[in-house]
Amino acid sequence: MKINKIIGGAGDLAIATEPTDYKDNLYLAVNGTWQSKAKIPADKPSAGASDELDLMIEKQLMQDFSNFAQNEKNVNSDELLQAVKLYRVALQNHSATTDFLKDLKKIENLKSLADLSQNLADFDKNDYSLPISIYVDADMKDTTKNVVYIQGADLILPDKSYYEADNESGKKLLLKYAEVAKELLNKLGYSQELSPKIVKEALVFDKSLIPIVKNAEEWADYTKIYNPLSFEEFGQKSVNLDLKTLVTAQIQATPQKVIVEEPRYLNNLSKIVNNETFESIKAWMLIRYLMDNAEYISEDFRQIFGEYKLALSGAAKLPDRTKFSYHLAEKMFSEVVGIYYGRKYFGEKAQADVRAMIEKMIAIYEQRLQDNDWLSEATKKQAIVKLQKIVLKVGYPQKAEAIYKKLIIDEDQSLYSNLVNLNRLIIADSLAEYHRPVDRSKWLMPGHMVNACYDPSRNDITFPAAILQSPFYSLQQTSSENYGGIGATIAHEISHAFDNNGAQFDELGNMHDWWTKSDYAKFKKLTQQMIDQFNGIKYAGGKVNGKLVVSENIADVGGMRCAIEAAKLESDYDAKQFFIQWAKSWRFKATEEYNEDLLATDVHAPQPLRANVISQDMTEFFKAFNVQPGDGMWLENDKRINIW
Repeated sequence: MKINKIIGGAGDLAIATEPTDYKDNLYLAVNGTWQSKAKIPADKPSAGASDELDLMIEKQLMQDFSNFAQNEKNVNSDELLQAVKLYRVALQNHSATTDFLKDLKKIENLKSLADLSQNLADFDKNDYSLPISIYVDADMKDTTKNVVYIQGADLILPDKSYYEADNESGKKLLLKYAEVAKELLNKLGYSQELSPKIVKEALVFDKSLIPIVKNAEEWADYTKIYNPLSFEEFGQKSVNLDLKTLVTAQIQATPQKVIVEEPRYLNNLSKIVNNETFESIKAWMLIRYLMDNAEYISEDFRQIFGEYKLALSGAAKLPDRTKFSYHLAEKMFSEVVGIYYGRKYFGEKAQADVRAMIEKMIAIYEQRLQDNDWLSEATKKQAIVKLQKIVLKVGYPQKAEAIYKKLIIDEDQSLYSNLVNLNRLIIADSLAEYHRPVDRSKWLMPGHMVNACYDPSRNDITFPAAILQSPFYSLQQTSSENYGGIGATIAHEISHAFDNNGAQFDELGNMHDWWTKSDYAKFKKLTQQMIDQFNGIKYAGGKVNGKLVVSENIADVGGMRCAIEAAKLESDYDAKQFFIQWAKSWRFKATEEYNEDLLATDVHAPQPLRANVISQDMTEFFKAFNVQPGDGMWLENDKRINIW
């Protein structure tokens, strides 16, 4: 693959100002001027098409919250009123040092590993970081039932790659983390002698996790989290912790099995959690709880903790207190705020138009499956059944989940105390799901989120109201522009049903092998080609990991293929408009630090590469811009990948 210029992060932004031809670099031809002039907001790590939409929505909702806070009579739902109250509590900035120290004391009071074991379930229910914890979710092989999943501890830094000997960023971040943690401990009243010792012990335990936790590439292989283990065998995995009580005390039942996310972690649990490591574990729990909650203790604590956040993201400054308060409220009451946003800002005409576009896309996808030349009839039949069973969630849900009626804000209490109470209620409700059937009506994203998703366990696609507007979609744009924007996004999410992860789930969302062996072998070969196409491309001072981003790339290439077929059916079809809009939707500029984080952890390829490389897989692109051998965007026909 030959591309003359690849645009990336801070180190790659000194781009030429001379005109760039579509034939040489689609992304730069469309976004070069924007790229050279765009400024990343001081309190953000990036700028781009999605970011600009986010900023617009942030401005709208912040103004609404400000108005509501001054006159709550205008708030038309009890649940939204609680979000407004949380916003007001956060704005008040009352110190919660006393409340926080009381909860931190629970960790300090641990005298031994046996003591920790005895209190493990209580710590888990109250959202403390632990070496091992549980959550409840649908059984991936029987999605009518909820089961217990077992998860290990995570690392302080974003990924294992940050801990590699030659990773200078990781070393600097860990030093900053330690510096901030010590300053926070001192502010809480810990002595200058004790604070460094606690932080040092915490980092010892963090280091012990590195060999046994999964890296981002392993996590990207989603189905590998499903490792059933009998409850009896699970209970025997540690001689030091009462693992059975960890589960039974939280779900009030004795399950036959649990699902282990990280078998390697569980098999090594006794090596990292024992009497010799107890003091390090205790210090790690204390520091993690402090860093997880520092922002909510007071503004002084938020500013100190923010030094680490800024070092991690590369942003120039923290959001001000008002913006922080709004984002905290919209996060804790996300579905409530999303419903409010959708009802106020998302028109019924747009919703109907987008739903019709989705249905058209599904019909085209079905035809493409029927015309597929590498699948057997048996697999085609099952794929079409799955496609027809996809549930569409467009805009926002009609009502918020029942849990929101329980989330009550006490404006006489501190921000920290309110959040502790909210999290306790949310965790308790989540654990109670074990005794309920799976709720397939749940939305994974709120209406005000600029995003979209596919849920393999529910076989549904969600398109929040927020993304269903310009530059992705507009009633004022041509059909080709809309298909190059939201159309490709819609088909991208449909394609996730048939990516390397989604392909392992059936029409009911159950993980089950519905392919013929020979068909799946062909699919694996195509998947490897997708991995190879992106693997090792230089970007922002690093390289793309093809395995990490393969599922999203499969969805991209399938989505583009389907969207352009839909665009061709319109009387005003214009291939150039289609590809220009596709590239416009991926304009992106980020800090060096944020780009490094994304390259290490994000399952999506860098946005400029999505614009260029996926376009190179489309024959229509070469025809539209008369791309010839020798041009920067040229790719030999046999190198172009077509899966769906």
